[in-house]
Amino acid sequence: MSEPASTSETPAHPRTALVTGASTGIGEEYARRLAERGYSLVLVARRGELLEALAEEIGGRYGVGVQPLPADLGTDEGLSLVVKRLSADGSGDEAPVDLLVNNAGRGDGGPFVRQEPSEIDAMLDLNVRAVLHLTRAVLPVQIARREGLPRRTRLGVINLSSVAGEITANPGGSVYGAGKKFVSLWSESVAAEVAEHGVHVTAVLPGFVRTDMTRGVQESGMPAFAFVPKEQVVRESLTAWAAGRSSVVAGAQYKAATGLLRFIPKPIVRAAARRVW
Repeated sequence: MSEPASTSETPAHPRTALVTGASTGIGEEYARRLAERGYSLVLVARRGELLEALAEEIGGRYGVGVQPLPADLGTDEGLSLVVKRLSADGSGDEAPVDLLVNNAGRGDGGPFVRQEPSEIDAMLDLNVRAVLHLTRAVLPVQIARREGLPRRTRLGVINLSSVAGEITANPGGSVYGAGKKFVSLWSESVAAEVAEHGVHVTAVLPGFVRTDMTRGVQESGMPAFAFVPKEQVVRESLTAWAAGRSSVVAGAQYKAATGLLRFIPKPIVRAAARRVW
């Protein structure tokens, strides 16, 4: 991921990454690893106090600029705030964003007919709508900047999808899985559109990761081998993005599983899915 300094041009701003859902879990790990690579950070999450503490700790440890940006991406107000930040093109005081990591999400489950419409809307607003709008805000700026930057400078977006989107029969996780499948397919299409401009979009498909969102799964007795360390998810996704790959399945066990899914009888897939949700 390291990039040599250009002898022909020095950027007006340092490399900057914006990470959503940055206060804990996978988002926090992205923040730490990107700071380690020298990126200045804009960290987005709902919990302002936790975000402030994390920003102070990361900034002090890695010596990079860290801007906490408390926002609820499930609301129009919060989404607009982050869209505005992503629209910065470097002409003002705010640095343009070289890498957007769309990590924020929620994983509500249960039988579809028992899910409240408001809960369904809230999950799709965060998992799908926010991802669309944030990506739409940053890509035009990145495309416009690309021509004036050194060739080895990386620009683009990482979208956190899920292996759940690859399961064709997912009782209890129908809305969540369908939303993640949308993110995967849409990301691949957008990646093809912007690749000619030298901008990279990568969809990341993790399996189970030990985070607050999977606490119920962790307590259900799911075997340890089913979980991929968050450090591995971040490492593999950053490598794939830097290489210009449009998607990556994180974890060897899930790479194998996604290849086998189409050959496994659906009744077995359904039975396994019911255990999760």
